[in-house]
Amino acid sequence: MTTKFRWGIIGTGIIAGKFAAGVDALEGQEVIAVGSRTQAAADRFADQYDIRRRHTTYADLAADTNVDAVYIATPHSLHMENTLLALRNGKHVLCEKPFAINAAQAHAMVSEARERGFFLMEAMWTRFLPIVAELRKLVADGAIGAVRMIHADFGFRTAFNPEHRLFDPALGGGALLDVGVYPVSLASMLLGRPDRIVSLGEIGATGIDEQTGILLGYPNGELAVLSTAVTTETPQEATILGEMGYIRLHTPWWTGHTLTLVRKGEAPKEIHRPYIGNGYSHEAMEVAACVQAGKTESAVMPLDESLSIMEILDTVRSQLGMKYPME
Repeated sequence: MTTKFRWGIIGTGIIAGKFAAGVDALEGQEVIAVGSRTQAAADRFADQYDIRRRHTTYADLAADTNVDAVYIATPHSLHMENTLLALRNGKHVLCEKPFAINAAQAHAMVSEARERGFFLMEAMWTRFLPIVAELRKLVADGAIGAVRMIHADFGFRTAFNPEHRLFDPALGGGALLDVGVYPVSLASMLLGRPDRIVSLGEIGATGIDEQTGILLGYPNGELAVLSTAVTTETPQEATILGEMGYIRLHTPWWTGHTLTLVRKGEAPKEIHRPYIGNGYSHEAMEVAACVQAGKTESAVMPLDESLSIMEILDTVRSQLGMKYPME
């Protein structure tokens, strides 16, 4: 391995640009290659982020021997295909959330990575932000006692367009997989695997969930009350409620740097934890640190937990009666 950890990116969309900018903020890492389906798209992206190696197929990017790890930034429907391609070419992989279309795809990805001995992680970047690390520490230290309930949402309103990826079932569209995965992952991080799942949603004209409410129940009576939408503006807040107080992650909680700790009988305490660059830097740091330590998965975002989250999302979609055409 060279002095710098070398990334290749599959895809040239908005999320790919955010990750490239995040890596650019790090001294020990660099994006050296990008793969697209056209030369024009590869060149445009590479020129914007000063990337030397430009590939016109995903296969060429995956086969590039100069690349240490591949970031998958393609639509949801391509996550499994692109992840398997990179793993089979001997690359470590960071795959954008949601990990896959469904749990069956996720299992195939995890099995491949474990069989070949390469690092694989879901790119739930929020989990690596310093403020979320502080949240985990406060909860572990008993700052609010045992967590009893979580309220979290992630929704926004966008104009209906049947050709947009958010409304296209063939691309894994819908609120649940695009942004609902954030509150589900937060609940998983703090409460583990639920034993009861109840959900209701609105299925739109193209057959995807436009807004969904989810109630998760846990073995010791804990509850997670979650909501997501692509047609409704929401506060984008998260509150973790415990026996002795609560912690509020400020809006927008999924990309924040401030929380407030409220304990009964005490003045609220506001805590700030800024992040490096645009925040995507932290998941890149985690991947490099794990790979350089010889690890094949992250303790912060374990593969078994990504599988569990996909199974929750599968159950919710089943309750909504929503199925993707590739399933």
